[in-house]
Amino acid sequence: MGYSARRGFSSGSMKATGAQRQAELQQRIAQMQEQMNAAQEAVEAQEFSASVGGVVEAKVNGKKEVLSLAIKPEAVDPEDVEMLQDLVVSAVNEALRQAEEAMENSMSNVTGGLNLGGFGL
Repeated sequence: MGYSARRGFSSGSMKATGAQRQAELQQRIAQMQEQMNAAQEAVEAQEFSASVGGVVEAKVNGKKEVLSLAIKPEAVDPEDVEMLQDLVVSAVNEALRQAEEAMENSMSNVTGGLNLGGFGL
């Protein structure tokens, strides 16, 4: 039992002070940051691939780096280089989209859907 000149005797159940609430919040933020870092590393280690037309396949990682690009010989037509270029761009973009979606889903799972962009997270 404690005594306060303003409140008299208390039963010992004191509310958390502002400093205690702030420390608790900072601890929760630090835990969330650790979880986000772990989730980000897990996605960055993954590989994503996309195939377009069955003749062009692009593989990227979660860091959005192109790991490989496979082009089947039948896709190479000297008369239609633009089509091959379009297939390559489409395959790479789709693989990158998959990587981005995986990262967003992973972060959303950690943050519970909170938008923490304003905090730089």
